Amino acid sequence: MNQLDANVYYVPHKSRWPIFITFGMFMFMVGAATWLNGYERPGQIVLAIGALTIIGIMFGWFGNVIAESIRGVFNPQVDTSFRMGMMWFIVSEVFFFAAFFGGLFYIRNAVVPLLGGSDQGLGLLNGAQLATNHYLWPGFSAAWPTNGPEAVGGSFVTTSPWGIPLINTLLLLSSSVTVTIAHHALRGGNRKRLIGFLGLTIVLGALFLCGQAIEYWDSYVHLNMTLHSGIYGATFYILTGFHCLHVTLGTIMLCVMWLRCVRGHFTRENHFGFEAVAWYWHFVDVVWLCLFLFVYIL
Repeated sequence: MNQLDANVYYVPHKSRWPIFITFGMFMFMVGAATWLNGYERPGQIVLAIGALTIIGIMFGWFGNVIAESIRGVFNPQVDTSFRMGMMWFIVSEVFFFAAFFGGLFYIRNAVVPLLGGSDQGLGLLNGAQLATNHYLWPGFSAAWPTNGPEAVGGSFVTTSPWGIPLINTLLLLSSSVTVTIAHHALRGGNRKRLIGFLGLTIVLGALFLCGQAIEYWDSYVHLNMTLHSGIYGATFYILTGFHCLHVTLGTIMLCVMWLRCVRGHFTRENHFGFEAVAWYWHFVDVVWLCLFLFVYIL
């Protein structure tokens, strides 16, 4: 079948990749569970086998899809399916982060005030005052950030938003601009401009990750803000850590797109692989803006 067969939906051939990647994911999760339950060495070995299996299969599987795209076996219906699939994937990512932001807002606006003896107008107690801060945790102040009534993890200092976090924000905002310029260059057939600005986007993403690593190191070593610093430390590292993971994956995908652009894989009309990664990168940038506002500033 070729691209002219627009009315015939492309049916993928039988593939061995799904069963292999299922095995890799199973090994990965078994290794992680074994490691977390105290069997460190066996768990690490099984987890590593699973991770290497997944990575190897992704190279093979995506290589097949890229080869099929270059041969022109995908018709417009398949292109629409790819776009819908990427769209719903990003929607699922939105809800993923929304769950953690929702947890943060609930803790700040409901849990902490209730532990301090007030519902802050939530109406849960009809205006009554609790005595939790007097009888259970004397001296507890319902203020954010907090490491809990028992000062779990000891005292800590929060990271200033006007240092590395602000620089990282500027880096990601700039990367959104550069990837958009690269996209327009691709649509305009300017291959040199495309490769240059896409490479600059990768550099900006890598600088963001370096900044995040420096911030984590400084927080652990100098500010005593760790994962064990009560509810604030847990929510801070969960939110920023998952975002950092997404930036890492996005940077890897941008590197793959750069290599494909260098090899001339994309055309003005057929470049959804590039568009999908650009969509993902813009999503990661928006999430960081929310993090910068609600985690670092407010």
